[in-house]
Amino acid sequence: MNPSIVWDEAYAEHDTGAHPEGADRVSSLVEHLRGTDLWERLVAAKPEPATEDDILLVHTRAHLALVKKAAEGAGRWLDPDTHVSPRSYEIALLSVGGAIKAVKLWDDGLVPFALIRPPGHHATPDRAMGFCLFNNVAIAARRLLDAGCERVAILDWDVHHGNGTQAAFYDEPRVLFVSLHQWPHYPGSGFFNECGGAGAEGRTVNLPLPAGCDDGDYASAFEGVVEPIVDQFAPQAILVSAGQDIHRDDPLGNMRVTEAGFAGMALRCVRLAARCDGKLAFVLEGGYDREATAGAVEAILRAVADEGAPAVMGGTDKGAAAIARAREVQSQYWDV
Repeated sequence: MNPSIVWDEAYAEHDTGAHPEGADRVSSLVEHLRGTDLWERLVAAKPEPATEDDILLVHTRAHLALVKKAAEGAGRWLDPDTHVSPRSYEIALLSVGGAIKAVKLWDDGLVPFALIRPPGHHATPDRAMGFCLFNNVAIAARRLLDAGCERVAILDWDVHHGNGTQAAFYDEPRVLFVSLHQWPHYPGSGFFNECGGAGAEGRTVNLPLPAGCDDGDYASAFEGVVEPIVDQFAPQAILVSAGQDIHRDDPLGNMRVTEAGFAGMALRCVRLAARCDGKLAFVLEGGYDREATAGAVEAILRAVADEGAPAVMGGTDKGAAAIARAREVQSQYWDV
């Protein structure tokens, strides 16, 4: 398959100061990719800013106005983790635009990775939190629905639960949201029994995993829970909230995933997407060790380009128990 990236140098203009989600987070991984033989195989595309109407597909008008106002003057902190600088509102629109651009690249037969910031999956319809201002992947999914797509799957493997994405679609039967995340961990949501609201039962699938899970655990989670449920849901498009903070070297998580593990998950996503006309897009969420994040992104793109990945090893007893519990809960709604 043909991989592509969506990015813009302007993403560095969202200035968070001395912060894990710093201005160099995307530019450093793009520079890493430039130094590899993979770079010549990538199609690079630039995004356009999202419109305010795009933001309002998911967020309240009051939330949009708050972020816009906060960016005036010297900027401000919206919560202890989430900073807004004078250019942040414009760059947040560009970040959403990157996710929107990614799904447009399907018309060119590409599998894109939107290398965007600020990230988005913690942003709820009415609140910015966890480094996130607007929910990039949720807005892209809502646009797909509005364009006539009947079923969209969102897979989130960030170390933190995608609470904002869950909130946006908890009562939406046309969206399957699957989150694999460390538990207990920020933001404290995403337990097994959070399965969807009335009329959308089973459309939210949470796999809270204990610290220390490795490549083998994530492969088992895909094989035992993610893949059978996605296949039964039969989406017409798959979006991946790709957080590289499950990497064993990431400072904000306690998981043990390696580049081989990321490649394996990406390949599994490619194979799932092959059953929905290859409509697959990765959207950057977390990942805070610059070298680890770059290596993980490279591994994902190589898996897409080569349609292959190294064999993975490992698996833990605690991970297996969590996966078994997720299957037990989800068996009310799916054949797992």
